[in-house]
Amino acid sequence: MSTDDDDGLPEIDLGTQAQSLIDAGHDESQTAMMSEAVILVDDEDRVIGAESKLEVHRGEGKLHRAFSVLLYDMEGRLLLQRRALNKITFPGIWANSCCSHPLYIANEMELEGDLGVIRAAVRKLGQELGIPPSQIPISSFETLGRFQYLARMNDDWAERELDHVIVIQSDVDLEINANEVHEVAWVGKDEFADWCAATKQRGERFAPWFDGICDLFIDKCWPDSHSRGEYDPLIHQLGDLSPAPNSSQVPYSGAEDILPALEQHRAEVEARIIVALSHDIDSILNQAMMHLINSGGKRMRATLPIIVAQAVGSVNPGLYDVGAAIEIIHNFTLVHDDIMDEDDVRRGRPAVHIAFDRATAINAGDAMLAVGFEVLAKSEDIEQSYLQELVLTLSSMVRRVAEGQQRDIGFESRADAVSEAEYLEMIEGKTAVMFETCGRVGALLSGAEPEIVEIMTHWGLAVGMCFQLMDDLIDVCSDSQTTGKPSGSDVAQGKRTLMVIHALSQEDQPAKQALLAALGKGDAASEDSVNAAIAGLAELGSIDHARALAESYHAEAHRCLDALSQNSGVDTLRELTDFQLSRIS
Repeated sequence: MSTDDDDGLPEIDLGTQAQSLIDAGHDESQTAMMSEAVILVDDEDRVIGAESKLEVHRGEGKLHRAFSVLLYDMEGRLLLQRRALNKITFPGIWANSCCSHPLYIANEMELEGDLGVIRAAVRKLGQELGIPPSQIPISSFETLGRFQYLARMNDDWAERELDHVIVIQSDVDLEINANEVHEVAWVGKDEFADWCAATKQRGERFAPWFDGICDLFIDKCWPDSHSRGEYDPLIHQLGDLSPAPNSSQVPYSGAEDILPALEQHRAEVEARIIVALSHDIDSILNQAMMHLINSGGKRMRATLPIIVAQAVGSVNPGLYDVGAAIEIIHNFTLVHDDIMDEDDVRRGRPAVHIAFDRATAINAGDAMLAVGFEVLAKSEDIEQSYLQELVLTLSSMVRRVAEGQQRDIGFESRADAVSEAEYLEMIEGKTAVMFETCGRVGALLSGAEPEIVEIMTHWGLAVGMCFQLMDDLIDVCSDSQTTGKPSGSDVAQGKRTLMVIHALSQEDQPAKQALLAALGKGDAASEDSVNAAIAGLAELGSIDHARALAESYHAEAHRCLDALSQNSGVDTLRELTDFQLSRIS
């Protein structure tokens, strides 16, 4: 062990392992911190040695000392952070204000009053969030207690920690280190539950250790808690908090559990996306291309090929490259869609053309399309025999998306009525073809027989049709906090959804007039008029009509899965299929 780094912190030489992590696409700064010497402990929190941060997080992990800080401002709001997308373990998930490790060095190993842990916390609060030590004096911290847990991210990485929970209340200045922290939020006690629910609804997840903190300590951490400052001497044993099971474990039991299945592969795909979009190019263009990627999302299309492959054949790393290519291309279509549809918000954040400008957004979208195909061409894990069909399949997908989008644009200005058949043809191109492509390429690269490839192609199409119909329903049936845009915005924009087409085909009546009063009025449509239009859609039976069709595609997708040999991977696909019908809050 040495202390040769710039900060005089203890390190353990990783040898060639460091370069292997970088070659695998991991961030160089994050890789460098993997050499830090953390403190190995036994179940009683007694020091038994030192090991690199890399080794304690590999495989099943090794028990080591950690800390979790809960930082409140003087208004009583809790600071939460979303971990950077380039973190090696648990990237992109929400956690407490700061969580890390004291190191194997004298001043961070002192247990009296948890002084070592607090000193480490001050160091990391400065390194991650830029908080000056003067604003977080050691004397202001309180210790709450400890717990032990295991949380596997996947077969390669895990957290096995004895976590010290400490609290501080102070007004602080933040200078966020983007290499460590993706975003932050200040959340008050009264809004905490609703904020967490809305965050999960967006497909974003919470660190398993933060779930443990919430179960054990959060109620007495708030500044107005009567039990604040009471130290719990018990080391709570929370067992395995892993957010996603390994393939050998029992399959997920409900549709709501599909998100952990996606999360299991998300980090690998996102690492490839970040590498692909972060070449030495103009920084503004790079920021514009990363804007939507940094906005989060479930990465359903990105992870779907490998989930399909697990169900019908064998998996290989090339599936992550295919998923990254599809996700980048998908985000290219979203950037251009927002410009064409004049949508200012995407995933609860300003759209790219709002955050930057229209020209930059168009340019970023064009570049992302090219990068998507570059990912395929550069992959060392995709067999050459598959490459031509992959390129043809994805290029056909892009063309059909453009055709679908053009039909959608034309529908808004058409004088004559749009038929339901035309609408279904439009959403097949605009949305469903991406799911169809994911099902096809996942089965193809898994080595499945041709008939299975065709079954999964049809399954993806049915799931995609269900997905778009449910998206239309979500626009009128969910609140703006859930959707990230005003409820009924499709109605105000004049979009010819299946519900609107059905309603316009009905005889003239007050409910239909309420719809027409808001349809296509844009910003001129008041909230009351949009709400009245939505009530009109319900009264005319149009919402039930759209839901019934969504359910028919849902049933068709299950019929495809019935034709497969049943296994836990197929069970996961069933849950994903069911998830489409569970997205309305």
